[in-house]
Amino acid sequence: MINTNKIKGRMAELQITQKDVANSLGLAQPTVNQKINNIRPMDLNEAEKLSDLLHIKPEDFAVYFFYRGSCVVQNIEKDVV
Repeated sequence: MINTNKIKGRMAELQITQKDVANSLGLAQPTVNQKINNIRPMDLNEAEKLSDLLHIKPEDFAVYFFYRGSCVVQNIEKDVV
């Protein structure tokens, strides 16, 4: 899952709209909305394009696109401890 808050925050910081993202990714704006809000999955190619658009450093990529805040992995880790 992507980190919705981080993505939206970065978009606001750069004054990039969902329409801008849609144009960059070659997708419809409602589709981009669903992907940013984790309703539809974002594939790696889309994540890389969005990362370029948002000027996300390679070392920060995982923070934006491999969010563990509500992921099953975190719940497993909690059960193990």
